[in-house]
Amino acid sequence: MEKKKFYITTPIYYPSDKLHIGHTYCTVATDTLARYHRLRGEDVMFLTGTDEHGQKIETKAREAGVTPKEFVDNIVEGDRGVKDLWKLMNISNDRFIRTTDDYHVESVQKIFKKMYDKGDIYKGTYKGKYCTPCESFWTESQLVDGKCPDCGREVQDAEEEAYFFRLSKYADQVRDLLENTDFLQPRSRVHEMVKNFLDPGLEDLCVSRTSFSWGIPVDFDPKHVVYVWVDALSNYITALGYDNDRYHDYDKGWWPGVNIVGKEIVRFHSIIWPAMLMSLGEPVPKHVFGHGWLLLDGGKMSKSKGNVVDPYILAEKFGVDALRFFLMRTFPFGSDGNFSNELLIQTINTDLANDLGNLVSRTTAMVGKYFGGALPAGCRTCAEPQPFDQELRTLAEGLRSVYEEDMDTFAPHKALDEIFKVIQRANKYIDENAPWALAKDMETNGKRLSHVLYNLLEATRICGILLTPFMPESCEKLFAQIGAPAESRTWDAAAEWGALPETAAVTKGENLFPRLDMDKALEELEAAEAAAKKAALPAVEVEPQLTEKVDFDTFCKSDFRAVKVKACDAVKKSEKLLRFTLDDGTGVDRQILSGIHKWYEPEDLVGKTLIAIVNLPPRKMMGLESNGMLISAVHTEHGEECLHLIMVDDSIPAGAKLC
Repeated sequence: MEKKKFYITTPIYYPSDKLHIGHTYCTVATDTLARYHRLRGEDVMFLTGTDEHGQKIETKAREAGVTPKEFVDNIVEGDRGVKDLWKLMNISNDRFIRTTDDYHVESVQKIFKKMYDKGDIYKGTYKGKYCTPCESFWTESQLVDGKCPDCGREVQDAEEEAYFFRLSKYADQVRDLLENTDFLQPRSRVHEMVKNFLDPGLEDLCVSRTSFSWGIPVDFDPKHVVYVWVDALSNYITALGYDNDRYHDYDKGWWPGVNIVGKEIVRFHSIIWPAMLMSLGEPVPKHVFGHGWLLLDGGKMSKSKGNVVDPYILAEKFGVDALRFFLMRTFPFGSDGNFSNELLIQTINTDLANDLGNLVSRTTAMVGKYFGGALPAGCRTCAEPQPFDQELRTLAEGLRSVYEEDMDTFAPHKALDEIFKVIQRANKYIDENAPWALAKDMETNGKRLSHVLYNLLEATRICGILLTPFMPESCEKLFAQIGAPAESRTWDAAAEWGALPETAAVTKGENLFPRLDMDKALEELEAAEAAAKKAALPAVEVEPQLTEKVDFDTFCKSDFRAVKVKACDAVKKSEKLLRFTLDDGTGVDRQILSGIHKWYEPEDLVGKTLIAIVNLPPRKMMGLESNGMLISAVHTEHGEECLHLIMVDDSIPAGAKLC
């Protein structure tokens, strides 16, 4: 009988910088689900990868003085890059796609042409708002307080020749898909998509750009490159071999599959993606699941904001499996969750050290102490069973069915809840039976004691099987300690009480999860994070302080004015300089250069109102003229020197005299 096929994907991540704990959360969750389906005996295809085109990559590469391909190669393939991180986190993906892969480029060009030939793509002129960090176009009605509704940053007016996809043509079909099927999960996301995007009326989608070149060329009109979302979304089928000769899996039962994504890109996956597939005449995914964000101090983690947590540091400090477990145990998968190091340490201590680790440690130690490491034959049964024997057995025997329901409905956190009900019941069972008291009279109580310990080993075995998708390496150690052979670790064996051989060799190994000292762990973690930040900083030459004094009267001649940032970009071949084009109220643009790129990305400053001294003599920097100086403040934050531009209320007009 042919195995059931299961296809699951992460989003493909944007390699504008190193990935953070939020990306790790999504990938670990997807890996856990993939491992669960493999445990059930299914033929799994698990895809992850990187989305490598777009204006932001082109800009960052230019700032770094490298080609866009060199820039993404470093982040994807380089030291501690994307692939290194997934290897560290024990991610079991079967395939890794990069949108710069030749076969993907070939497929996307064919997909674009198919939709064009069908009449679903046409040429026009785009006028609207564009968010560079999100690579997203928005209408005025979709903006929130005039800013990008996804990231909250400034948008820019954009007008250029472009191709458009007739998204509006598929509005009714997409609405029916959302409202009348279980395509989009969790269900709470459906109302959001319908209310915010379908009810106001779907507009046709801009699907090409001419203002930058880092993308897949439209082969029949090469001055256009394919808009990033058509390029990116297609990866889920191109990686299976759709319209290319690299792979040949598209028609072999894996598609349609399950797309796991963060909630910020649900719109693209639940509206644009199915409409594209409808245009191509292909099946839509079985499910799109939009998980919540990990929040830090109440706000979304963001590479561009810099408020991110490095998964490398956490995994190296606390262990990969402990971090994987924490991410799946602590945060309901469909909702946002507040991340903190304190919560991580508390979870390790409570669930892994106190509950699971304690159960394994106490049970194996007692088998070793009282029976020399192997229970006697006949320990599976007991002449005088106690009520709590059956309570533990019933709970363990019923675990797989409730676990299965939770995993099938994308609720790994609930599945872990069920496992830990059994673990906690097993720990209570130890106290109820007091094996140490039974051991005082082995002649009278030896059979009862061996039965109690067998029940504990069995409950541990069943929990270990179902914990394997979450903590694969730790569960291997657990099985070795309780002496569970391969045939007792299967999906079928998880529903069978008594699968562990009675005389299995039990070994008291090292503690799976030693208890952590909260204060010490936090102190060490803070030191590791500070060292990592310091190592990432470029070498800085400290210039001597000027000895020439400026008298107060001279200082008072400085002309401080409000200036509005019209444009901002990085100075080529400089790691620190940004070039500002400013409205200073005179009607003539003013150019000022400022060495603040370490602290700010240029796109984050457009539209801001700053303070500048405008009557300084011009000076040349990197061959460019700077006419004035922007005012900033330096302070120390977490032991590191930080700089902040002085920003004023946007209601203050450009050119207003401030001092």
